Amino acid sequence: MSARTHARRVAVIGAGWAGLAAAVHACQLGAQVTLFEAAKVAGGRARTVHLLRADGSSVALDNGQHILIGAYQACLALMETVGVRPQHVLQRMPLDLRDAHGHGLRVPPWPRRPQLAGLYGIARACGWTWPTRLALLRLLASWQRSGFACPPGTTVAALCRHAPVQLMQQFVEPLCVAALNTPVQEACGQVFLRVLRDTLAGGPGSADLLLPTKPLGALLAEPALVWLARHGARIRLGERVTAVTRSRSAPVRATEHSRPGWQVMDEPFDAVIIATPVWETRRLLHGLAETAEGMGDCHALERWCEQAGTLFHEAIGTVYLEREAGRAATQPLLERPMLAQPGAVAQFAFDRQQLTGDEGITAWVASALKTDKNALQQAVLAQAQAISADASNWRVLATIVEKRATFVCHAQLHRPPSQPLTRWPSLAVAGDYVAGPYPATLEAAVRSGAAAAGRVLVHTMRV
Repeated sequence: MSARTHARRVAVIGAGWAGLAAAVHACQLGAQVTLFEAAKVAGGRARTVHLLRADGSSVALDNGQHILIGAYQACLALMETVGVRPQHVLQRMPLDLRDAHGHGLRVPPWPRRPQLAGLYGIARACGWTWPTRLALLRLLASWQRSGFACPPGTTVAALCRHAPVQLMQQFVEPLCVAALNTPVQEACGQVFLRVLRDTLAGGPGSADLLLPTKPLGALLAEPALVWLARHGARIRLGERVTAVTRSRSAPVRATEHSRPGWQVMDEPFDAVIIATPVWETRRLLHGLAETAEGMGDCHALERWCEQAGTLFHEAIGTVYLEREAGRAATQPLLERPMLAQPGAVAQFAFDRQQLTGDEGITAWVASALKTDKNALQQAVLAQAQAISADASNWRVLATIVEKRATFVCHAQLHRPPSQPLTRWPSLAVAGDYVAGPYPATLEAAVRSGAAAAGRVLVHTMRV
């Protein structure tokens, strides 16, 4: 009898990066996968959007600019699995947090000597005083001695309470916002140190920035769908799952060898992975709790929903500016492909003309956004004019604001587990918001998806 005959039927709900990772990993483990996605386009918060330019032409952009780093090995491995060569879609560059004036930290491209490169970058940081340079060295040394660990409840601001203002403004704050999407006064010190451990203290290339040179859909979502279809998965885009229920044929109590049955859109499945945004996951689990047969199951699901409900969310805004039509692209729009903008509303600016070849377009990203769309646009235009003499000829092409883009990674955060009901291990949740070492990043999403697939299939595969 073939392995396919024994394959378990797995429903993956949600085709963001967590869901795609879960679906791909489940297929690799021999499962028969059905992937549901409410939207007509896969990718979640890292997907391609098509916008009209002033001249009426269409341009493929992103629903939000993303940065990957060299330490994010799960993302890179998943891209390789579905046939994407990371070097063809990502521009690798050493860590560079300099502003438009060249002030700030830049690590030289010495991949074989990462520690020496870091020391050199600190020693040569333009605009930094020697007390600032020495303060960073002392901080890094103390964090390394502690194993990049700190007591629970410690904020990033508390970790750096003795750091000079210049170091906070030009290193800690930009890095914290880029990694955790949370201001230093609230951000979790434990998560921040974990990111630093895996990047600054990781292996060669771990601290490198990986900037997309293609629309985000080309990085994973589009090739992943092709790969999944080729491996027998059923892909159902534009189909919102209204409920997850237990199958009537499911056993009353799980044993080591029994498999609970599940119903999704009136279809039977051996396992279910919910990889939707947290509010959608709560809706589905609330519904499952209402139909749970035992009070213990009901209470466990409700506790999971309550814990997930304690997550607060931040908005992220991306403003795309374009040069007025008719002006030739004679030089880069910005000094470098990525500029840090410490203390500004938009903390980072990207020259898409240099990165993706989108002529005349820059992207300005505002994390932990507190202003409305109009105020954001005006602030970005002012920022652009402050750093580019040509910016008076730029106009707003589009502004995309994701109001619940990411959870606030604060110091008292307690994220819900991936397994909401321990008695039924064939049900799992995947997403960057479930318990894990990383903040709300693509890497966290991919890791959680792969882990969820492995977890549910351990309990459903036939021997």
